[in-house]
Amino acid sequence: MTHRRNFLTTAAAAAAGIALPSLASAQAFPARPIRYICPWPAGGSTDAVIRALAESAGKTLGQTIIVDNKPGAGGMLGAIEMLSAKPDGYTVTQLPHGVFRFPHMQKVAYDPLKDFTWIACLTGYTFGLVVPADSPIKNIKDLVAYAKANPEKFTYGSTGTGTSPHLAVEEFAQRAGIKLTHVPFKGNADNMQAILGGHVMGASDATGWGPHVESGKLRLLATYGSKRTKRWPNVPTLDELGYKTVSDSPFGVCGPKGMDPAIVATLHEAFRRTLNDPAVLATFDKYDQSVIYMNTAQYTRFAHETFAAEKATIERLGMTNKG
Repeated sequence: MTHRRNFLTTAAAAAAGIALPSLASAQAFPARPIRYICPWPAGGSTDAVIRALAESAGKTLGQTIIVDNKPGAGGMLGAIEMLSAKPDGYTVTQLPHGVFRFPHMQKVAYDPLKDFTWIACLTGYTFGLVVPADSPIKNIKDLVAYAKANPEKFTYGSTGTGTSPHLAVEEFAQRAGIKLTHVPFKGNADNMQAILGGHVMGASDATGWGPHVESGKLRLLATYGSKRTKRWPNVPTLDELGYKTVSDSPFGVCGPKGMDPAIVATLHEAFRRTLNDPAVLATFDKYDQSVIYMNTAQYTRFAHETFAAEKATIERLGMTNKG
């Protein structure tokens, strides 16, 4: 019996030795800091959320996650960087909703269904339309009336052409039978500066406008979710007002194609755990973002379904242009 026990112990040790190199290589990640691209300016709502996620996930991984702001191009600079990034897990990015939309509007360098690894979806935006507090436009009804009397005179900023805040307003405008003038910016911070400085009459954006609504500088006309927000329960949604416009743009963390499944699993688990971190959830609350969790398989499926849905939206809005 003793000999048999010794044999089993020796066999188990040998098996562990054989498995050790592959296990060690998986455990070696991450051996250095990870770069998490935020394709929006520093100081905006997305930047704040990504920094909270990076700090939390970094603690789980035992490595620093450095947030690298790459604003411009409607949030697509992270996607562009993924095309040349090594699939080693050390460069990841946020891929905003526009990544599904732009290929239907113009020629792009990437294929959203082939060029990225959809690691984990974590949250999504609350979008809304705001005007200065002293604006004569008090609600959506006033805006529609003004725009019908003054076609293209109402100017509104967004985080870029083809982004969700832009497309939601264009969809609303089409359904309302009005024409507005869109002014694109690089991100939330620039958009807020423009409306607070009186350079545009309105702003469509994620809730970086929240503090300005709370302080009384801006007025919130409507939000774009499927239901009213907890924070502004008296403000209607565009959908309930009859304009059939809903937008929340889920997002999380993505990488380049061809990543090792073990590294994907390690990153997925670290970012999944951020959704239990009180500091992360507090940041979500600050910007009226909810937990929208999808694992790697679910997020990949979501990407395929959304790509097809955005094609239908762009065609309906008459914005298809591959020229």
